[in-house]
Amino acid sequence: MTNKEELLLMKREQGYDSVTQSQKKKIFDFSEGYKEFIGRAKTERVFVKDTIELLKKEGFKKFSPDMKLKQGDKVYFENRKRALIAVKMGKKSLSEGVSMIGAHIDSPRLDLKPIPLYEAENTLYIKTHYYGGIKKYQWPVIPLSMFGTVALKNGKTVDIVIGEDEKDPIFVITDILPHLGNTQYKKTPAEIIHPEQLNAIGATIPYEDKEASGRVKLNFLNIINKKYNITEEDFISAEITLVPALKPRDAAIDSSLVAAYGQDDRVCAYTGLMALLDSKEEAKTQLLLLSDKEEVGSMGNTGMQSKFFEFTLEALCENQGVKLREALWNTECLSADVCAAYDPNFPEVYEKNNSVFLNGGVSLMKYSGARGKSGTSDASAELLGKIRGLFDKASVKWQIGELGKTDEGGGGTIAQFVANLGCEVIDCGVALLSMHSPYEVASKYDIYMTYKAYKTFFEKA
Repeated sequence: MTNKEELLLMKREQGYDSVTQSQKKKIFDFSEGYKEFIGRAKTERVFVKDTIELLKKEGFKKFSPDMKLKQGDKVYFENRKRALIAVKMGKKSLSEGVSMIGAHIDSPRLDLKPIPLYEAENTLYIKTHYYGGIKKYQWPVIPLSMFGTVALKNGKTVDIVIGEDEKDPIFVITDILPHLGNTQYKKTPAEIIHPEQLNAIGATIPYEDKEASGRVKLNFLNIINKKYNITEEDFISAEITLVPALKPRDAAIDSSLVAAYGQDDRVCAYTGLMALLDSKEEAKTQLLLLSDKEEVGSMGNTGMQSKFFEFTLEALCENQGVKLREALWNTECLSADVCAAYDPNFPEVYEKNNSVFLNGGVSLMKYSGARGKSGTSDASAELLGKIRGLFDKASVKWQIGELGKTDEGGGGTIAQFVANLGCEVIDCGVALLSMHSPYEVASKYDIYMTYKAYKTFFEKA
């Protein structure tokens, strides 16, 4: 490469070309902790619970209005056990804003309907309503676990986990055999499995009392009642979901990839959490937001469109005698969300020159949305310039791209809702293959570079 080429051309390199053996070990070791964490935290409730346990070990305390916070203090705010904000107080006034990383911890899944149990032809089925954008044909004939929380009439709650232990039974949704699939083959992919066919088998043995009606359903409820002391009516006041009973695994012969359920967006939530725990206390206050409901538009009182972030920042501002609008206006945020890695199996949906690639480092997206950038915030040139400078100075390998070809589809993140509050924000996260599938694929190199990017942002922004 000539001096002029070195000076003027943008370089795209394979990340491992400049990695030493000791650096590779650090990258791989980091992914072991990641796999262990998301292998347990398959729902937002479990993710919040496990995160709070980690925060407490690192000296974080639950925020109380009577606290007088000072530099170095570490607090957290929990929102209905499904969303969380963790804060490290900096030495600069909150009027200068915070350095914020915002991820979401919900993932596509199959939620149980309020009245989910029905018996047909001596088989008990569990009816589901899919959550988020899924390809419905991907969910039959894979092992499924049941996670849930049941709220009883007496105010107590019961947590359910079935299928995660190797000794547990799993649940499965059946599909038609290929021998009888001629009609099914003629359907479009969206029609292959109707949403009302996403019914998991729950039981097939009838209750021993031959005089009882609905004996298989009764047997299912009898087993559940013995284990969790709940009845059929209790399913009405419950949040129960079916998720893949698949453990995170290394993928590819060189173990360079992680295959796991729920990497959108828990890979960015985990790397953001680790970055907060490991970051040095620098000038600005550091804030990690873990939100819910992003996959369905960030609605609800635990989603980014709620007032949770505003109320939290307001409480911090009141504690410090600062105006909320000043803190919001000067806040900079990395919207920590995944993006689509270029897939050579499906090149027709990507514009290669503006795509991101496995092992290319942390991915930036100036905007997302659909069609004419609908549903996006479109980060400012000034913010993008600052981020480039921070990452280059810290030797964080980064890349930039879009979510596929223009008008091919589209998607959004929480960035637009952060921007609506007056904050500067840009999407920044890990590139995935098979996004929104039951078993997504990410690069260990990209996961580590995302952690390094978030840590750099916390410390230097």
